[in-house]
Amino acid sequence: MVDLSRAFSGFSTPDVEQARAFYADVLGLDADVRDGMLHLHLGSGAHVLVYPKGDAHTPASFTVLNFPVPDVPAAVAELRSRGVRFERYAGTPVETDEDFVFRGGGPLIAWFTDPGGNVLSVVADD
Repeated sequence: MVDLSRAFSGFSTPDVEQARAFYADVLGLDADVRDGMLHLHLGSGAHVLVYPKGDAHTPASFTVLNFPVPDVPAAVAELRSRGVRFERYAGTPVETDEDFVFRGGGPLIAWFTDPGGNVLSVVADD
């Protein structure tokens, strides 16, 4: 029988070193580059592969990674102090407030992008 229990996620980036600097140095994740690809090692034991696509890269139009946090506004403030730019969605079904937090139903969530334009979030850990 095929064992599919060791699956992992992946997405592309135009620049692996830029991505490594962002995920490791700015977000503080355990990350290393092997064989020209970025490997993210998350505390949950999950593994995410970020692979190069150069000029062929198109950012994901959906959230590729969600980071559960106990306090979304506090996480936004801390990450902004590290230089992370959050997305402000105004006039859309997912309108965010002045703190960049969506409070329109469901868990609190705030979105930001990595250097390749891929969408990430911090989301309430409820």
